[in-house]
Amino acid sequence: MDKVAKLQGLPKKKPGEANPIDIYVGTRLRQRRTLLGMSQGKLGDTVGLTFQQIQKYERGANRIGASRLYDLSRVLDVSIAYFFEDMPAEISEDRYKGVSQELSTNVSAFEVDDMTRRETLELVRNYYKVTNPTVRRRLFELAKVLACDIKSA
Repeated sequence: MDKVAKLQGLPKKKPGEANPIDIYVGTRLRQRRTLLGMSQGKLGDTVGLTFQQIQKYERGANRIGASRLYDLSRVLDVSIAYFFEDMPAEISEDRYKGVSQELSTNVSAFEVDDMTRRETLELVRNYYKVTNPTVRRRLFELAKVLACDIKSA
């Protein structure tokens, strides 16, 4: 497999420093909870947490995982996107500017595994669009033969 290009990556945060995105998401959580007139304790009870954990989420001290964010969105009756809406550019766009520029010039740098490459996914998707089982089986056999021919050449 080809070597993966080195990416500059995201800026590193200092130990003990809250991530600006976590702070923003926490702020949105607090806004929505307050708008609904719900206490931290009530929200915590509803999603199986203590009010202290809700406080940490709202301050951005603790990161909210995907499943917890889903639970909170359901309880607060908002989409998950709500927590990220209207995020200031200095938090969202500037943070990823270097990565976005590199991605636009070198997409393959992010394709570490052949099974996650766009080409592979399109090939599999199109393979399963072949509805005739005989044709699909022959296509499968053809791919195996071609792969063997390439290895022996």
